[in-house]
Amino acid sequence: MRGASRRLAFAAAALVACSAQQRAGLETSAAKALVSDEQEKQLGLHVKQQLETQEKVRYLQDPEVVSYVKSITDRILPFAKKDRPGVDWTVQVIDDPRTVNAFATPGGYLYVYSGLLLAADDASQVAGVLSHEAGHVVARHSARQMVDAYGLQAVAALALGKNPSLASQLVAGAGGKGLMLANSRGDESEADEYGARYASAAGFDPHGIVHFFEKLKSMEGNQPKALAFLSDHPATPDRIARVNAYIAEHHLGGSERDPEQQARIKARLQQRSGPAAAGAGQPPAGAPQAGKPGG
Repeated sequence: MRGASRRLAFAAAALVACSAQQRAGLETSAAKALVSDEQEKQLGLHVKQQLETQEKVRYLQDPEVVSYVKSITDRILPFAKKDRPGVDWTVQVIDDPRTVNAFATPGGYLYVYSGLLLAADDASQVAGVLSHEAGHVVARHSARQMVDAYGLQAVAALALGKNPSLASQLVAGAGGKGLMLANSRGDESEADEYGARYASAAGFDPHGIVHFFEKLKSMEGNQPKALAFLSDHPATPDRIARVNAYIAEHHLGGSERDPEQQARIKARLQQRSGPAAAGAGQPPAGAPQAGKPGG
């Protein structure tokens, strides 16, 4: 155990001395070595339970809408599985037409709000967002955050089973899914690349995530809840430019957008939810101006 402590101390010192890119690589390696796929799955399960018991989220049960989302994830997740085969993926649609958001937690849990489906213009935008979220899981961003925030010793204790309550403490301290969304700018940029790459590999237009960012950016200040995704994923001009440059540099193909199917799903959601959903993704008349969301 003394040798393990020396290795942890050396790794901690290396994290302090290296560049941001090198640090990200070391954190990823440490997370991979110290936090197993099964432990990430347990952490994601803790978050799921808290979402259901404390935040009282409701899952959409409409078979046509759920099938539509699954038809997209069935095409993009095989590429995520190739990059990280130890993850069992779970996809849930949260029944909340007024919130435009999506997020991922460790262990392959993907969540998308019905409000995001109402806001998206076509399937390529939904595919880009869900591919982006899958990228967070593939790149072990949450585990990396644990290493960065709590140190190698604490994560090692979790990995060795000496601190079994750590996962619960992390979730409780972060207010549920909050910790899982506290990604760095570098993490978001990396997930953007996954978003474009997986969507392209599945045949979708890789610019879908860019178009979605641009649409939500145009709504900024009009509908605060609709900006939940922008709050967690700031759509700055340089970020959009980086995604476009990545697509061009890697010659990413794919042209499928399918706005007709997206329109049918939106109509079904609006019919199901009534007036509350009709304005989702659109600035309501007379809505107060909100301040710029935090990053």
